Amino acid sequence: ISLPTEFGLDQNYPNPFNPSTRIDYQIPMKNHVTIQIYDILGNLVTTLVDEEIEAGYHSINWNAGGLASGVYLYRFSSGSFISTKKLILMK
Repeated sequence: ISLPTEFGLDQNYPNPFNPSTRIDYQIPMKNHVTIQIYDILGNLVTTLVDEEIEAGYHSINWNAGGLASGVYLYRFSSGSFISTKKLILMK
């Protein structure tokens, strides 16, 4: 199994989604990873990951069943790498 050579965050799938979606990411070395969901106003909605993760390809599912339709942002950070992407919840 080959390990990734760089940090990466993929677009969630499916997008738009109702009520759950998958977020894929990769890290080239064991590192602390944080993935947080924010609403469009920048308020923290939830933290999906906040822990030390082994190197490799990973995914996390998010169920937004209790939230209102709209645009949300997910932010991935690990080491000095930070990436933010948009996701759309449609009910």
